[in-house]
Amino acid sequence: MSQYSGNTSGPQQNETSEPKPLTPSEDRQWAAVAHFGAILMFIPSLVIYLVFRERGPFTAQESKEALNFTLPLSVVAIVLNVLSLLPVIGAIFAVLTVLIWLFMTVSGVVAGIEVNKGRPYRYPVNLRLIS
Repeated sequence: MSQYSGNTSGPQQNETSEPKPLTPSEDRQWAAVAHFGAILMFIPSLVIYLVFRERGPFTAQESKEALNFTLPLSVVAIVLNVLSLLPVIGAIFAVLTVLIWLFMTVSGVVAGIEVNKGRPYRYPVNLRLIS
């Protein structure tokens, strides 16, 4: 015999699944992580932008800024990485790839530190691909 009595005491099925807004502390934290994520190219800022843009205005603004900065540089780095497979001149492309990655990483850390303090950060050179 089944133990089911038909009584449900759990959460109601009709609850909306809208995401909760981020607290100011969480908003700052995710915005900073979007910038710190530059070490992994554009993927972290893209994921944070897509997941949290509706939940926190500061995170939306800063993850978009980080994505606009890292996306073009990541594409260039990937192309250079493929070109580094060429014999003889491939080493030049490999060095350029590493330099771009270092530039993105250092810039992302600087931006992440500023954003973690609650201050918006604008990269000195940034294409506004995503508006």
